[in-house]
Amino acid sequence: MPCPVRAVWDWGLLGRDCGVPAITPVIRGYNRIVNGEAAVAGSWPWQVSLQRYNGFHFCGGSLISENWVVTAAHCGVRKTDTVVVGAYDQDAPGPDQQELKIEKVPAGRGPCACGIPRPPQAAWGLMSGSPLSWGLSDHTPAVLQQVALPLLTNTQCKEFWGFRIRDVMVCAGADGASSCMGDSGGPLVCQKDGAWNLVGIVSWGSSTCATNSPTVYARVTKLRDWIDSILEAN
Repeated sequence: MPCPVRAVWDWGLLGRDCGVPAITPVIRGYNRIVNGEAAVAGSWPWQVSLQRYNGFHFCGGSLISENWVVTAAHCGVRKTDTVVVGAYDQDAPGPDQQELKIEKVPAGRGPCACGIPRPPQAAWGLMSGSPLSWGLSDHTPAVLQQVALPLLTNTQCKEFWGFRIRDVMVCAGADGASSCMGDSGGPLVCQKDGAWNLVGIVSWGSSTCATNSPTVYARVTKLRDWIDSILEAN
């Protein structure tokens, strides 16, 4: 399940319109993070890195307002952790990178996202979510990774994961690429009418990061009302 984290940063880096980054993402293929590719620097400005006190990246997250980040509850975020916004290369911090303290970690499931669509039709979409991460592949990459994956219906996903799949989940992958450790909490996004919408939050998948099994995400539309209530109350 998702978890909200409160922090404050320079909102201007996101671009003028919600879901439309100032720097356009370039995604080269649908089969090519395990088996991902390096993202264009600055093209996914809502992606954040959650780091422990020693700088260790343990989970991803998505900036959803000026003060809130959404991630996975199982990441176990603490107030002593740091939200790193504007990061791209973990080995070479850029001028837009900001390290923010966490003010609040509410109990429960988690906040809202920029451009959340009302319940979408099952379809193919570009995924740059978990596959928007610095998570483990053959090695832990320094540069932000992305990948494009097909969305699966829950009926299709149950062919892999059976009764574990519920309506509050959405699946993507089983197509030669996958999420892996360190990707948890990161965004699954789909483009609609020129804007990127947060569809899922990386939750769980194959324990071996197998690329022939879909990754499971928290379905953001099912959490929309709860997310809105967190933002309105804070």
